[in-house]
Amino acid sequence: MKHPLPAQPAHIGILRLSALGDVCNLVPTVRALQRQWPNARITWIIGKAEHSLLAGLSGVEFVVYDKATGLAGMREIWRQLAQTRFDVLLHMQQALRASVLLMGLKAGVRVGYDKARAKDWQHWFTHRQLDVHERAHVLESFMDFARLLGVEDTRLAWDLPIPEAARSEARRLSGEGDYVVISPCANPRLRNFRNWSAQGYATLIEHLWTQHGLKSVLSGGGSVQEREMGERIRALAAAESVIDAIGGSSLKGLLALIEQARLAIAPDSGPVHMANALGTPTVGLYATTNPDRAAPYCWREHVVDRYPDAVRRYLHKDPQTIPWGQRVRHPDAMALIHAEDVIARVDRVLALPRPHETLEPRDEV
Repeated sequence: MKHPLPAQPAHIGILRLSALGDVCNLVPTVRALQRQWPNARITWIIGKAEHSLLAGLSGVEFVVYDKATGLAGMREIWRQLAQTRFDVLLHMQQALRASVLLMGLKAGVRVGYDKARAKDWQHWFTHRQLDVHERAHVLESFMDFARLLGVEDTRLAWDLPIPEAARSEARRLSGEGDYVVISPCANPRLRNFRNWSAQGYATLIEHLWTQHGLKSVLSGGGSVQEREMGERIRALAAAESVIDAIGGSSLKGLLALIEQARLAIAPDSGPVHMANALGTPTVGLYATTNPDRAAPYCWREHVVDRYPDAVRRYLHKDPQTIPWGQRVRHPDAMALIHAEDVIARVDRVLALPRPHETLEPRDEV
């Protein structure tokens, strides 16, 4: 017998800790829940960095978990929420760590992914599972939680909060004039292999400067890998064409940089999804991850997509036969992306009307 779902939930819990791009893709689901039940209380248990990105999101109470604190941090959250019982708790993190955290929380019903989409045995920890949705984009998978609860209005909306201090930070970094944000590196995790070449970026930066008069602002974290990538790009590009802001901005500052940019360019990583959430034109560079599942949602048609080629060359398989979302973990996969491919996409996107010149409504998911 299935656990019943609340018809009028008074308190909705969301458990999604990471990552930056994923929490951006989850916000439209939060907005859909708020439209359906404007008086409902929403509490989101979220990771530390992700909270710094979304802090101030209207109508949402955040409970922050720092994964570095391990089980001790979980116990602190359990104490903090000891008197809280959610009418429904949406378990949106497909990781065993999150499922352990879930077990110390009280809820009338815990909702998780269907078996096909669940990982780390997540379905063992929930009362109800989503309906099957084959080949779903990450954003659509999140929206499936709202659909299961009976939400029909799935229009996309974000309204990410950006304080004026962050906009001032962005102006200090970008200077005067129009610019493009390039975030050259994805998360420097083991066997990630999502980064394109410094030479490719330098060629693109030269084109943006000479053909469009646009400076390129490099963004990213302060890791050694990211800083070294910035140095290599600057060594190959004309000094007047690039501003290296890698490691130089807060996450809110990065949002503000992207908000005012003519265009954002990055591999599969948080910045393309931040740009998507802000309505900034976006070109994603994809070869190791499937863009049908993880591209910037509103700009999927503008992705540089070499994922099928990478699957054939490095996995020796037909892209239609592999598991949905399988990654190509090969260090040479991103080399399948050529500078002329990226330039063609960039030129096409820059030729589109600017966002403030067209006010077409968002499609439903």
